Amino acid sequence: MSGETDILVLQLLREIRAEQAQTNNRIDRLGRAAAADLHEYGGMIGTQIDLLRKELSGQIAGLRRALVEYHSAVISHGSIITDPEGH
Repeated sequence: MSGETDILVLQLLREIRAEQAQTNNRIDRLGRAAAADLHEYGGMIGTQIDLLRKELSGQIAGLRRALVEYHSAVISHGSIITDPEGH
């Protein structure tokens, strides 16, 4: 009886080892896939940030230009109103 039990235990241990190896392989594949996805998404996010930064820079430059033009217009109109004989 002890011999049969030993054989059964060894067989079960081998099956557990094989299942564990398969599980480890699946985990490794999932880890590599997740790392690849994160790398890809990181590149995509970096590209989007660069595009947003360029767009925002353009908008800020336009706002700056409009502010300078408005300020120049207000100053010149103000000097005309406050000093009408100076021209």
